[in-house]
Amino acid sequence: MSAAAAAGTWRLGDLEVNRIGYGAMRLTGNGMMGNSDGIPIDRDAAVGLLHSAFEQGVNHIDTAAFYFSPLRSANELINRALSSWHGDVVVVTKVGPARDPSGEWITRTRPDQLRGQVEENLRQLGRDYLDVVNLRADGPRTASIAEHFGALAELREAGLIRHLGLSAVLPKHVAEAQTIAPVVCVQNSYGLDWRRADESGLVDLCGEQGIAFVPFFAVSGLRREAAAVQEQDVRVQSVARAHDATPAQVRLAWTLHRGPHVLAIPGTANPAHLAENIAAGSLRLTEEELAVLGEPVGPATSPRIQGSSHHNRDNGAVGCL
Repeated sequence: MSAAAAAGTWRLGDLEVNRIGYGAMRLTGNGMMGNSDGIPIDRDAAVGLLHSAFEQGVNHIDTAAFYFSPLRSANELINRALSSWHGDVVVVTKVGPARDPSGEWITRTRPDQLRGQVEENLRQLGRDYLDVVNLRADGPRTASIAEHFGALAELREAGLIRHLGLSAVLPKHVAEAQTIAPVVCVQNSYGLDWRRADESGLVDLCGEQGIAFVPFFAVSGLRREAAAVQEQDVRVQSVARAHDATPAQVRLAWTLHRGPHVLAIPGTANPAHLAENIAAGSLRLTEEELAVLGEPVGPATSPRIQGSSHHNRDNGAVGCL
């Protein structure tokens, strides 16, 4: 059994994937707001990192055409890696947001512009069709997704897309989309410190309908794209010590324990952290430990303690916008 298979599998439509995947945004040295101050990752190193993930059983990659910095594109790096890899890897991309060539965010995409975004992903990834395309909404600020999702459903019927998903949505959006075409996955911000998807019932709704729930920011939580810091939650530190694990591994394991339909897509450019993230799939938390982790601790009440330096991770964000 590969390391990534230790947490089990789930199906995205007819595509079976290991529950531990990989988020590609950090391969670009680029953050959600277009930050590009970091040194670009070496292309060969990036391809080697992706191959290492594949060798450890990762067969589910999350990406987007708007994951790019001045010198690197996540899709281009994935294309290079897959062109020299002979195994099956499911690539999940997303559309909706868009950036111009300079990296500036532009006005939200109209339904009639989505085909252009899909074709851009096809070109960058070197594919004839896309395995899964998620429509990125804007949570409560999006009244309806019907027109946009309907446009993607037409592209699915045309053979450009195999399966459809959603991102940054509420339960009402899932219900609306399901009347148009099947939804195979939902990506929302979710983790130990940010449980809006529990409060709205979205995580359970996905489980009841056989839809994969794919959290992003599962490690970084409320810090989102901020630089990694030492773990400040004494509960996480305690559980991590009990398992000789890192706090990031505990946070990923907690997420995976939420249900068999919950996947993980942690991102990193560090090979050692990649292996740690994948190994989190074999971490089994006890009922007592899950009870200890309990309710989320807000930033104002979270107790601060010092952690060891190797916990100051570069993979605080779990990879996607």
